[in-house]
Amino acid sequence: MGPDEEPTREPQWKPDVLPGYWQHTLTLGPDPDGEGELVATLVRRGDAGGGRHAVLALHGYTDYFFNTELADHFAERGFTFYALDLHKCGRSRREGQTPHFTTDLASYDAELDRALEVIVGDSADPVAPRVCVYGHSAGGLVATLWLDRLQRRGAAARVGGLVLNSPFFDLHGPAILRTAPTSAALIALARLRKRQVVRKPTPGGYGTTLHRDYAGEFDYDLEMKPVGGFPITFGWINAIRRGQARLHRGLDVGVPNLVLRSGHSVAEAPHPEAIQRGDAVLDVAQIARWAGCVGNRQTIAPVTDAKHDVFLSLAEPRAAAYRELARWLDDYLDSESRSPTTNSGQD
Repeated sequence: MGPDEEPTREPQWKPDVLPGYWQHTLTLGPDPDGEGELVATLVRRGDAGGGRHAVLALHGYTDYFFNTELADHFAERGFTFYALDLHKCGRSRREGQTPHFTTDLASYDAELDRALEVIVGDSADPVAPRVCVYGHSAGGLVATLWLDRLQRRGAAARVGGLVLNSPFFDLHGPAILRTAPTSAALIALARLRKRQVVRKPTPGGYGTTLHRDYAGEFDYDLEMKPVGGFPITFGWINAIRRGQARLHRGLDVGVPNLVLRSGHSVAEAPHPEAIQRGDAVLDVAQIARWAGCVGNRQTIAPVTDAKHDVFLSLAEPRAAAYRELARWLDDYLDSESRSPTTNSGQD
């Protein structure tokens, strides 16, 4: 809980940059990495919390919430939709802060806990909602680790499911990048030069397949989601590798989970036509390999010709991804309707 916000304080919702959406700022206090005061931004579709089902969506790296089509899909099935722009990301980045920079993925737990608390309290239904968590890419790794920690703390009663969209479960690239000596060197560099850039933004590539000003069909803020991506630092990639190592030892999110991914990967290329069909960011074989480490009650759904973000794919694979999600959500809602926790309203 941030020092400037009391646990009982009512959320202050204000209009978001997206029409029909509202946002609430979560104050988080000083940055442990020394970049000023941190905030996170909870975004809600619609004017008020809904009934017994809600979803909390987490973005990936070089990303923020903008996909209203995804929100509409959840809303059509009775979910109140929320998304969280994590600290230093999207709506939450403040002047002087390194985009998306953290040295510990567990640092997101406080804002995720707060967001969950707001969502549960925001419902107009006398029965507090069970929340389905959604995470894309790095956000999928963050969400998975957070839910495992919630389970260990005995604090996951209000979470009912997990949807992962191309989760960042391993480091893409040559095998030498994942060896013990390389990991040890990365740890040392992360301690000494945590903000030093490992990979600079690249022109062209995956981003050009998304935005409508290039070869895509989606509109979003290119300051918050640059076409070439944000620089990747030693400190951030070390935090990712530590989180992935924890995942590889096996987690238990404790809830039914859906893993969506492309059916195949494609090599990153400067011409968008070459990478419109396939994951140009991660190796889908790695996602398949480590998906079983999330927990039980799992559904894995490869989507033919989908992009890294399956819900930003071309029309045909995108529709297929939404069909997979719809099938899983129907099962989820059926299961939730029979859940003693949902029916009784007990935590």
